[in-house]
Amino acid sequence: MRHVASDSPVDVDSAGTGGWHVGDPPDRRSIAVARTHSIDISRQRCRKVHADDFEAFDLIFAMDTSNLANLRAMAPLEAQHKLHLFLDYASGILSDVPDPYYEGPEGFETVYNMLFEGCTLLIGRLEERS
Repeated sequence: MRHVASDSPVDVDSAGTGGWHVGDPPDRRSIAVARTHSIDISRQRCRKVHADDFEAFDLIFAMDTSNLANLRAMAPLEAQHKLHLFLDYASGILSDVPDPYYEGPEGFETVYNMLFEGCTLLIGRLEERS
């Protein structure tokens, strides 16, 4: 999203609903796929969603329905309207972004393409709103 939004005044962050990878870099296969698209994510580190995030951000996206349910359980009532399934909000496709962890490199490339297209559509949608 940072790559796609580089010319937009959008504050982008990433966090997980679970804490088992806190402090870890992205999966090496994610780093490799991003690199083939001239994006360096090697210095990113995982963090867990924090209560302050629900106030700090206008929109919070989940990649799948399980994480959306986790976010809904964590978020205060006044922040529920900020929570969305990424592909549904970005492109109107009610679908999860698949987790490529148990797949080969082609799964990571597929997810990259889904996210790139979704982020491009999302930036367009956000620019229309402003």
